Amino acid sequence: MAADYVCNQEIIEAAYRNLSRNVWDYLTGAAESETTLRRNRVALDSLAFMPRILRDVIHVDPSTTFLGHKLRIPVMLAPIGSMQTIIPDGAAAPARAAHQFGTINWVSSVSEPALEETARSTPAPKVFQLYVRGDMKWIEALLDRVKAAGYAALCLTVDAAYYGIRERQLMNRWLPPSVRAETNRHLQAGLTWESMAHIKRYAGLPFILKGVATAADARLAVEHGVDVVYISNHGGRELDHGRGTMHMLPEIATAVGGRARVVVDGGMLRGTDVIKALCLGADAVCIGRLQGWALAAGGDAAVVRALEILEKEMINAMGLIGVTRIAELGPDYVCQTEPVGACHEMSTFTHMPGGRLA
Repeated sequence: MAADYVCNQEIIEAAYRNLSRNVWDYLTGAAESETTLRRNRVALDSLAFMPRILRDVIHVDPSTTFLGHKLRIPVMLAPIGSMQTIIPDGAAAPARAAHQFGTINWVSSVSEPALEETARSTPAPKVFQLYVRGDMKWIEALLDRVKAAGYAALCLTVDAAYYGIRERQLMNRWLPPSVRAETNRHLQAGLTWESMAHIKRYAGLPFILKGVATAADARLAVEHGVDVVYISNHGGRELDHGRGTMHMLPEIATAVGGRARVVVDGGMLRGTDVIKALCLGADAVCIGRLQGWALAAGGDAAVVRALEILEKEMINAMGLIGVTRIAELGPDYVCQTEPVGACHEMSTFTHMPGGRLA
């Protein structure tokens, strides 16, 4: 039973037992040397808390809002491609989990089932994430379907002009269905600020730009009227030797200057990770791998349980650093420090058998 999981490490161990090696490596791995993936963890582990004492923290509220929608905690479910390889229900399963828990699910355009079926799975708000696989007429036809299905916002991913050289997948001689079946991927590489602006205008929905990695591009995004700047390095799955997202966050948040919302992902596995991101300027975070592991461990019920565990960890940490509301968090509650030990995709779970699942 999903309710029996006492920590997210147990969920990850169950996912490892349940997934094939091909799908485990697809979900868990990253590009080339996986340096970007490990830098995501290094960036998180290089922050220490600066707690304040003698404050009334009996009642801690970790809730917030995003684009006018209430979030039980500032954690949303990131878009994952080929989700049907993790669980037969595909993108419908996290949509149900998001509705049950009280957050927002982001639906990938390269996951099954069809966007309409996923939209019908729950009445909760959903964000549609777009990969470009056709010309502008193809995009407009797809956006017509997105709007008709009632999606709350559109997210355009712009850090995947080329598919990352993911050596775990290469050595397995395996590619996810979305890559095996796709055509016209080269059109993703042709995106420009001008074509982005056309997509934004045509969609007429709150617009999110995913894959922002520099302050310079964050400023351009705001100048183009983007509603949400989504800081991401694709979990290290595309460009290797990039910076960790938490290293990017402070300068990008400063560049945005409150003119757009800021979302970040990249190795967020604990409630303390979420709080660190909020302290440095994020409005919310998205979880990818943890979501996928939970789906493999026990479907939508396990995703709800993973979110409940994150919520408990957040409330505990907020009380211990001396805050009761998300709005109180800020840079005064964190400082730079040295990571303890090696950093990799499992290093935050120090009790993992052998220290790391491989």
